[in-house]
Amino acid sequence: MAHGKSSYVCLPCRASYKQFYDQGRQRICPRCAQPLIHAGSAFAAPRRRDVAAWRTLSVLLHAGVGFHKSCCGGPGYRPRTLREVRERMTYARRSGTPFARALVLSDVPWRRP
Repeated sequence: MAHGKSSYVCLPCRASYKQFYDQGRQRICPRCAQPLIHAGSAFAAPRRRDVAAWRTLSVLLHAGVGFHKSCCGGPGYRPRTLREVRERMTYARRSGTPFARALVLSDVPWRRP
C-alpha cells in the first residue's frame, strides 16, 4: 500500500510543498536550495504574506512539533499566534515542562502563587 503525500516547508521562502514521504531522502527547496523541513500530512500552510503565522510555525517546527495525523481528528491543538506561543513558552520555563510538550497544550495550566 502506497503512502500518501506529506508536507515539506521552506521557512526562508515561506513555501510549502506536498511530496511523497521518504524518510531516507533529504528534500531541497526549488527556490533557495535550502533543506526542507518535514511538517506532516495534516499541515495547512498559512498565506505567504502572513509573517506572524510563519514565525509561529517556525517556532513549532524548530521545537519538533509536527502536524501528523493521529488516529482520530488530526494533529491536535497547535498555537496560531505569537501570543499563544509566548504564553506556552513562559509556562514551560516556569514549570520545567519541555517546550514541545508545552506548545501543544490547548489550555495553559497556570499555577497561582
